[in-house]
Amino acid sequence: MNPFVFTLTFVSGFSIMAVELLGGRLLAPYFGSSVYVWGSIITIFMIALSAGYLLGGHWSMHHPSLRKFSFCYLAGALTLLPLVLLGDPIMNQVFLYIHDPRYGSLLAALLLFFLPTLILGMIAPYSVRLLVTDSESSGKTAGKLYFISTLGSALGTLATSFYLVLWFDINTILFTLIGILCLAGVIAYTFPMRHKLFRENYEA
Repeated sequence: MNPFVFTLTFVSGFSIMAVELLGGRLLAPYFGSSVYVWGSIITIFMIALSAGYLLGGHWSMHHPSLRKFSFCYLAGALTLLPLVLLGDPIMNQVFLYIHDPRYGSLLAALLLFFLPTLILGMIAPYSVRLLVTDSESSGKTAGKLYFISTLGSALGTLATSFYLVLWFDINTILFTLIGILCLAGVIAYTFPMRHKLFRENYEA
C-alpha cells in the first residue's frame, strides 16, 4: 500500500500548486496581477491548508481507511468545479461591489479557493495516519510523505507555469485536474477490494 499512498499524496501536492498558480490567471482580468492579488491568493491557500491539516489529522483518528481517504479526492474534484462553472459570475459580483484590488481579490480567492484547498489539505495528515504502524517509524514516514507531497507541489508549479498555461486554456487544465482527482478517488475507493481479490487469488 505504501507506493500507492505515496502516489496519491504526490497527486494532491501537484494539484494544489497547479490550482494556486491558475488562481492568479483567473483573478487577473478583474483585479490585475499585482502583489496585492498574489498576497490574497497565497494567504487564502495558507489558511485553507492549515485548516485542512488540522481537520485531516482529526478525521484520521476515526477508523482510517483508503475508502474514507478516497472521499478527499472526490470532494476536492467536486469543489473545483465552481472555478470552471461559476468563476466568472462570482468574480463579476465581487468586482461590482468591491473595486479595491486588495479586498476584492481577497474575497474572490476566499470564495473560489478556500474549500477545495481545505479538502486537499486534509490528504497529507490522513496519508501519514494510513501508513504509520508504530511510534518509532512515525517521524520517518511523515518525513517521506511530506517530501513526496512537496515534490509534487514543486513539479506542479513548474509544469503549470512553464508549460500547461502555454499549451492549454485555464478551463482545460482545471477539467484535467478534476479528472485526475476523480480517478485517484475512484482507484483509492476500489483499491482495498482489488488488493483483497489479488491476495485471495495468490493464496489459492
